[in-house]
Amino acid sequence: MSEEIEKRYELSKLIQRNTEPDGVHPTSIPSLFLIRESAISEPVARVNETSFCIIVQGEKEVWLGEECYQYGPGNYIVASVELPVTGQVISATSQSPYLALKLEFTPKEILDALHETGIQAGKRRHTKRAMFIGEASSSLLDAVVRLAALLDTPKHIPVFASLYKREILYWVLQGPNGEALQQMAVEGSNAMRIRNVIETIILDFEKTFRIEELAERANMSVSSLHRHFKEVTAMSPIQFQKQLRLQEARRLLLAELSDVAEVAYRVGYESHPQFTREYTRMFGSSPRADMNRLKKI
Repeated sequence: MSEEIEKRYELSKLIQRNTEPDGVHPTSIPSLFLIRESAISEPVARVNETSFCIIVQGEKEVWLGEECYQYGPGNYIVASVELPVTGQVISATSQSPYLALKLEFTPKEILDALHETGIQAGKRRHTKRAMFIGEASSSLLDAVVRLAALLDTPKHIPVFASLYKREILYWVLQGPNGEALQQMAVEGSNAMRIRNVIETIILDFEKTFRIEELAERANMSVSSLHRHFKEVTAMSPIQFQKQLRLQEARRLLLAELSDVAEVAYRVGYESHPQFTREYTRMFGSSPRADMNRLKKI
């Protein structure tokens, strides 16, 4: 048995001990979540936090715009900025459940890892996609296992959790996609400017933005904003905002409201027919039909 397989097995046992029943489980370590699913899931649309997620068992598919990211045991996926995605567990059974660990982080923590490890990160002219998949090395797996093992010895969490988290970021930064993570922490980089625009859109997604206002915030021309925004997110600012609106509309319809017109208005749509068309295009059925189906599951 290889070292990587041994570490994945150890991590799977740690996750299973701390995930009953199925679902996403917060832990006593800030920003660390353990995930278990015993069956293939429905596609779930949500805003993915800035995070590192590693799978030790099962498989998952994540859609960012028109791009599909599929990953399984030993793979990790990183989102270096908040992104609207649709995810689905595509391989899981009660005997062999989907098991994963998610660690959220901030741009400041990336920058701290860069400074403390001496990695040189200058301003990059070309921005990179803010989501990527990597193969977990033995060193990265070892750091992840040590972080998760702290759940068995809570008294050590205040001393070691931040150190192990920084080590995990270090190994990701050292990997082949490290530059995509670095770019979000470098002051003045095109990627950081796009991150600022993303934060603006997420904060007030129901409002109507003029593209010129967003370009001014990024200190870019309109054409440059469009190009770099799509390089980072795989979609235009308008498409990004539309996904946020439709995701929130679905949440409201499922959790709170049954009046489709009111929901459309609350998430920023002035036209009910337009809302219905775009909702149907994204989720595969009209708002009413989608809610009826989901509430039966």
